[in-house]
Amino acid sequence: MITSIGKFLRKLRIESGEILKDMAETLGVSSAFLSAVENGKKKMPESWFEKLAEVYSFTEKQVDELKVAVIESNDTVELNLKNTTPEGRALAISFAREFETLDKETSNKIYEILKKRRGE
Repeated sequence: MITSIGKFLRKLRIESGEILKDMAETLGVSSAFLSAVENGKKKMPESWFEKLAEVYSFTEKQVDELKVAVIESNDTVELNLKNTTPEGRALAISFAREFETLDKETSNKIYEILKKRRGE
């Protein structure tokens, strides 16, 4: 099943006029591995994030799109709490504990609050 990251990579590749082999060489992997990432059979290596942004001269919007695609394509999300306040840590842990049991209405309310904070 193709994932969001697979769609993003395939679109980027096609818009750049590259075949699978070209992008694979740019990323230093085999065509088979890139294909597996595009098709959701393998996870995109973290090292690709910066490499893609640099090689393809991403705009800020493209960087954001890539971030969203990576998050949507993963079953887990890792949070860096290094520079977070104790209150922020408590919020993150609380949210993680309750996440799977949130009803749709509550999820939508939280999502709308976060969108407003980002200025969407």
